[in-house]
Amino acid sequence: MKVIKRHILVFDRQGSISVELRRLISQDFVFSYTQSAIETRQALRNAYFLVVLVVFEAAYFLKQQQEIEPLIAETSRVEWIALTESEVLESREFQAFILRTFYDYHTRPLDFERLRVTLGHACGKAQLRTSLNEKKENYEKFHICGASPVMTTFFQRLEKVINTDAPVLISGETGTGKELVAQAIHKNSSRSNGPLVAINCGAIAATLIQSEFFGHEKGAFTGSVQRQIGKIESAKGGVLFLDEIGDLPMDMQASLLRVLQEKTFSRVGSTQVISVDFRVIAATHVNLHEAVAQGRFREDLFYRLNVIQLELPPLRKRGGDITLLAEAVFQKYFPVCKNNQIKGFSKESLRVLSTYDWPGNVRELINRIQRAMVMSENRLISPADLGLESLVSNHPRLTRDLARASFDRDLLETSLRKNGYIVSQTARQLGVSRVTLYRMMNKLNIAPDQ
Repeated sequence: MKVIKRHILVFDRQGSISVELRRLISQDFVFSYTQSAIETRQALRNAYFLVVLVVFEAAYFLKQQQEIEPLIAETSRVEWIALTESEVLESREFQAFILRTFYDYHTRPLDFERLRVTLGHACGKAQLRTSLNEKKENYEKFHICGASPVMTTFFQRLEKVINTDAPVLISGETGTGKELVAQAIHKNSSRSNGPLVAINCGAIAATLIQSEFFGHEKGAFTGSVQRQIGKIESAKGGVLFLDEIGDLPMDMQASLLRVLQEKTFSRVGSTQVISVDFRVIAATHVNLHEAVAQGRFREDLFYRLNVIQLELPPLRKRGGDITLLAEAVFQKYFPVCKNNQIKGFSKESLRVLSTYDWPGNVRELINRIQRAMVMSENRLISPADLGLESLVSNHPRLTRDLARASFDRDLLETSLRKNGYIVSQTARQLGVSRVTLYRMMNKLNIAPDQ
């Protein structure tokens, strides 16, 4: 039988534990050692470890706590175990830290048999998590969570978009993650070394929008005491992301169209023509076809932006992704959550999450889970913690006794009808006495003279 070596990283500032751990060295475990947070972070990036053992020293455990917390937040697939001296556990703050962030802890001197069992369990749990994460290749590349059929199709289209420099229009409801898609395109494209400059077209005051896009010279208008570089100029060599492009005023639409066509512009208060090279990605929750038909959006600008269209599906159409997203959100915020007792979701809360309509999409999901993690007084998040208790069924569960009573009622009522509600005849057909039949009818509230 092949032995699977389980790789353990030991963060030991003083190197005091390595000699002791040699007693655990076997074909089952392989230990590597680091002595600083920087070394530990680098080791976790360069190699695959299932478990990290952290040795806390009484002299500076608070400093170590500050070093470790960011590392734990960055490594969701790894299980962390603390090795500490008894006096360190007298600190209430450290107790809370252990409960919040570690799989387990051991005090020194070490009980090696207990530690061996703990390491085995921790490695097993990390391997389970890894097997689940192997289905998340798209998350590793795009940092967008999803494995449903509609998202698989979306990722296939996204792959094609990355390898071109053409304009992209991302459509989708509010809260679906359109800015994440823009970031994924930028990160994986040939322009990844350039900037990603985002503009929310619906959040800029009308009096400032020209300056925001194109920049201005000193003295161009009252209050302009120095030159300001605009968003378009800042995006040179990278990507310009125009969020909520459907909210852009008509006069600014004409100015933007000119820049997209000519790749030149002038700052406000200047006649100098500036050339700029950028890729444009736009996003909207508005139906731009309807906006064009209603005269609220320029048709020529729409066709300039809509070279490639990506439609991000709403959360309610993403099937099993809701549970996947919920678990991912929980794992992301768990290391910084101050609620020590919270451990995950109840089965009923996961069912409710999957049946809710999600008008606010992924943004709403994140908000509800974050709030539940802070406010819950349970070990497992409940529908009430999520503010979704109204979706819990109030109907009684069908027990064996209820099912039997329902069957008996149907049988008696059918037999009575067939026999014209003649009790003696019905009793003979059912093979029971009249007394027994009357007792059954009384129990089931069936009147003899119906």
